[in-house]
Amino acid sequence: MMAQLQQGGPDEKEKTTALKDLLSRIDLDELMKKDEPPLEFPDTLEGFEYIFNERGQLRHIKTGEPFVFNYREDLHRWNQKRYEALGEIITKYIYELLQNECRLKKVTLPVDATETEPKSFIFMSEDALVNPDKLLVLIHGNGVVRAGQWARRLIINEDLDSGTQIPYIKRAIEDNGSPEEHAIYVWDHFISQSAAENVFFVAHSYGGLAFVELMIQREAAVKNRVTAVALTDSVHNVWHQEVGKTIREWMRENCCNWVSSSEPLDTSVESMLPDCPRVSAGTERHELTSWKSFPSVFKFFSEAVKVKNSLVKPTPTRRSTRIKYEEY
Repeated sequence: MMAQLQQGGPDEKEKTTALKDLLSRIDLDELMKKDEPPLEFPDTLEGFEYIFNERGQLRHIKTGEPFVFNYREDLHRWNQKRYEALGEIITKYIYELLQNECRLKKVTLPVDATETEPKSFIFMSEDALVNPDKLLVLIHGNGVVRAGQWARRLIINEDLDSGTQIPYIKRAIEDNGSPEEHAIYVWDHFISQSAAENVFFVAHSYGGLAFVELMIQREAAVKNRVTAVALTDSVHNVWHQEVGKTIREWMRENCCNWVSSSEPLDTSVESMLPDCPRVSAGTERHELTSWKSFPSVFKFFSEAVKVKNSLVKPTPTRRSTRIKYEEY
């Protein structure tokens, strides 16, 4: 028996070596691919059947459950690819939040890049280079995270507050003053110093409230410089903001508010507030009111300039009368 075992030892080693050699020739990834579905995934959050709820948590549209990584059992590679595809969609979603909710602008880098040169970008606030008080710079880590993110895993498994830079950005904006204070600062330091004969405003949503507050604080200056104001679904309220009679009268003559409505564009819409006229923006979607009213806004501005010019009559002088007489 001992002799037989000793003779069988080398045979077992040869078999083991042969098996290892065979396994080394097998591409396990390729073998796994044969049993997994195609790596084709939706290109929207809704396509994945997920959405961020009011708390900023990623939840399944139908069940309300958090994200499930192991969507298909025993298909780790496929699940990982699905997770990465969802991550790319979330990156685009964060970019939209930075621009629409945080009001940041996208700046391409390098600033003098050619069309064929590789490019990147950053996001910055409109006043980042002119604000004399503060500048906050946020730098994320490396890996799959992109601008506006701290950690993709937190965004997917926890919420937007913990995984994105948005709370930092919003706090910086708050510390930098309210939108109303910002409007007054820009007026004092920039708009009031402009050489333009006609100044126009287009103010959307809360921007309308900020403009009305500007009028309250700088009434005489605004009346003297501003020719016309187009509001788009403005949320201002002349009663809550305690707007005086003279401002309300000026707004009736020089402002128009294009509001969300099912009525055709420029159709008059009844208002309970004694301020500017309200007309339909031709859409029921709040965020589309500025775009849908675009042609009407510039027509409104052109008509305002004509009215202003018709009211301005030059005072005749002896010299101007003499020139006209001599020419005659």
